[in-house]
Amino acid sequence: MESKSFGKTSFNQEAILYTIENDTMKMSCTDYGATLVSLVVKKTGIDVVQGFTDVSGYENQVKYMGQTIGRVCNRIGKGEFELNGKVYHVPVNNNGNSLHGGLNGFDTKMWIPHIDQNLISFEYTSVDQEEGYPGNVRVKVTYELIENGLNFIIDAQSDADTLLNITNHSFFNLDGPTSKTVLDHEVKINASMFAGVDPDGCTHEDIYDVKGTAFDFTSFKSIGKDINNDEIQIKNGSGYDHHFLVNGEGFREFAICKGKQVEMTISSDLPGFHMYSSNFLEGNYTNTKEGGEFLRRSSICFETQYYPNAIQTKNQVKPILKKDDVWHHKTQFKFN
Repeated sequence: MESKSFGKTSFNQEAILYTIENDTMKMSCTDYGATLVSLVVKKTGIDVVQGFTDVSGYENQVKYMGQTIGRVCNRIGKGEFELNGKVYHVPVNNNGNSLHGGLNGFDTKMWIPHIDQNLISFEYTSVDQEEGYPGNVRVKVTYELIENGLNFIIDAQSDADTLLNITNHSFFNLDGPTSKTVLDHEVKINASMFAGVDPDGCTHEDIYDVKGTAFDFTSFKSIGKDINNDEIQIKNGSGYDHHFLVNGEGFREFAICKGKQVEMTISSDLPGFHMYSSNFLEGNYTNTKEGGEFLRRSSICFETQYYPNAIQTKNQVKPILKKDDVWHHKTQFKFN
């Protein structure tokens, strides 16, 4: 295990970068935002996630890149929800909605690290009414190296009923940080339905069959093949920025993504995932790993989670964590 300074945050706390490795993988994480900074597939030498060489990049240039997102990832419509007969208001920070936990979500917090031979875990306690959410919630996220891959494990418990929907938000490019596009990556998704979004990017009640649409990845297809179609859902998302309802239950294969040399399989026990084709990256960032430009659509995110904005839907499982219950989920990224 190696640790070194990763720079100071704007609130003058020193971030630390922790690095561990096994025979097949090498991984670096930082305690700021419980962030996955680097993930190298040793056989190829390719670092498959975009990122920065110091903490300021994550704090000031690209929010959410590789970070742990919560309490509630994705959007809550108009920043309002009802729980146990009480209406709660959470910060509005994205087109009239609340996005990725609010103004100061889990991605902005300093987490307590614990390092072992094959894993790096981070703990954080989110206090009652933080960003408007009820309950004191103790959260632990674990990045565990396995042979040819990584497990992302989440454990949480609350002293009151609350909402919780945590994800990892890594921006993947399987050709490395210097690659300028993922449009030639091929993807296959184990989902026959996807969720629609409105023009503000908020997921709504309607779900659609992928068949005959740009969202049909039931067999391998390049990300770029249909990303500029005239379909209203492509326009609403400025590309792919949508939730896929994965077939089946329990821990299962969600998707496979292929680059030129590396193939990644995503599996999880969560209901689905949000696929985001980095439509709002702008390039020209400083202190990027390997001098990458991080252009628009130069990466792809597979954010495993509950249905976005589920608290406002009638037909989807709501991400309610009951008092004293244990919230435990695992997502796996495996590389060939």
